[in-house]
Amino acid sequence: MEVATPPRENESALTTAGPRPMEWSTVPYTAPQAPGKQRASSLESSIMLLTGHQSAIYTMKFNPAGTVIASGSHDRDIFLWHVLKRWQEHNSFVNSCCPSRRGPPLVVSGSDDGTAKLWDMRQRGAIQTFPDKYQITAVSFSDASDKIYTGGIDNDVKVWDLRKGEVTMTLQGHQDMITGMSLSPDGSYLLTNGMDCKLCIWDMRPYAPQNRCVKILEGHQHNFEKNLLKCGWSPDGSKVTAGSSDRMVYIWDTTSRRILYKLPGHTGSVN
Repeated sequence: MEVATPPRENESALTTAGPRPMEWSTVPYTAPQAPGKQRASSLESSIMLLTGHQSAIYTMKFNPAGTVIASGSHDRDIFLWHVLKRWQEHNSFVNSCCPSRRGPPLVVSGSDDGTAKLWDMRQRGAIQTFPDKYQITAVSFSDASDKIYTGGIDNDVKVWDLRKGEVTMTLQGHQDMITGMSLSPDGSYLLTNGMDCKLCIWDMRPYAPQNRCVKILEGHQHNFEKNLLKCGWSPDGSKVTAGSSDRMVYIWDTTSRRILYKLPGHTGSVN
């Protein structure tokens, strides 16, 4: 475990350079603005800057309590911000990570090295490794944290039993790489995003019908950049959202499958 030390006297935690792997700054952070322009948005602006990764950050997730952020990066590292912990066991890019909702403080990660790894925040290294044949681009926990879900370039969603350490179910339906996944707030449904420009909602309840893909949502775009576009749920599970390569954020109603909003403002792909 590597612990960040406080900045030296007269030194800001935002700008301190040195060997420390990460910093959680409590210094107010103001995003740069164009000269002469006033903020017109009523939305909250950035208040903190976290530095430490040496390359592009692909994924970030809060734990359920909102006290820890897990981040994965092109630099192959996983950072846990707040407890200031760094895990280094993947041999290639970390594409996705996700903390458990309940039970022991666990984190699952997926990498281009073809493995998903299970981490216990109270221990130094991975406590379990799940090898796959292909790169893993998206991961999530089941609601009970007794299973993990992985998706990758083989287009399939795999369900791994943590006790058995093996795949117990494979969900097929996407026609291209899976780029993101998210479990519904009630733990019953898994949302997946694919480069086939589809969002799939899967029924993950124990006695669900054999065809677990219950809804397909379309409208957002993937392009030649092949970015790992993420997806997520509203707190009440009535809406889902995903980024898009057309610079929009899309929001769907899960009942009608209708696009409710296309939110502009970004100047590049929304990942």
